[in-house]
Amino acid sequence: MGSHTDSLPTPATAAGRDGLDAILTRPERAVLAFDFDGTLAPIVPDPDQARAHPDAVPALAALAPKVASVAVVTGRPAGVAVRHGGFAGVPGLDHLVVLGHYGAERWEARTGTVSAPAPHPGVAAVRAELPGFLDEIGAWRGTWIEEKGRAVAVHTRRADDPQAAFEALREPLADLATRHGLIVEPGRMVLELRPPGMDKGVALLDHVREIGAGVVMYAGDDLGDLPAFAAVDKLRSDGVPGLLVCSGSEEVTELADRADLVVDGPEGVVGLLRALAGGLG
Repeated sequence: MGSHTDSLPTPATAAGRDGLDAILTRPERAVLAFDFDGTLAPIVPDPDQARAHPDAVPALAALAPKVASVAVVTGRPAGVAVRHGGFAGVPGLDHLVVLGHYGAERWEARTGTVSAPAPHPGVAAVRAELPGFLDEIGAWRGTWIEEKGRAVAVHTRRADDPQAAFEALREPLADLATRHGLIVEPGRMVLELRPPGMDKGVALLDHVREIGAGVVMYAGDDLGDLPAFAAVDKLRSDGVPGLLVCSGSEEVTELADRADLVVDGPEGVVGLLRALAGGLG
């Protein structure tokens, strides 16, 4: 557990320092957004066992009343992220929004309900075809399919050689996705097949505009977070300060290279949340 007097780190970039300064001086206009797996929750071999870091919810609840909005932006179904995060019914988190399935679903703590459009028909078709498809191409033992409602994912983390299985599956799965009008999103030893036009950047921009935010922070750990990083870059170019945080991982260096601030995984994210809450008095 981090200390309860975490000090605020200094971002490595001028843009990041401006972003942090704007959060501290205008918290009532700040949107703080977070990925779930690998950022608020440690990465585990079985995603069903993923749970928020034990100090994440208390740290969010201490910070949320001081800012315009706290949002969790995830590829998971919104309801699953809410359950695994323990976000429902927490005092102080009444303004929390969970944007699930890359923004296609939305859960609001205020109402406790999920709103969502109808799923893409290609997802059902791929779901039906995938087990036979993996058999047919002789996919490595140890790959497995995760059902995500509006998307379906193939994990290679448990395979004998996770990276080789990941590389071998990329092209065949891209072909399968294209046949059904879907795209493949690669992640940390996972390939997700989902509808186009859904990404964390679109979800984040929509939310920031809806709130009318004057500053935004986004924290993530994986390739699926790059569109959200790009959205913050776009907001910066439009004059909205932003802070990009990477929940450090040896597996994804692209994100660390783009971030203003790299923290040590979910433990480091919790430390940053506590330091921000302390900094906002």
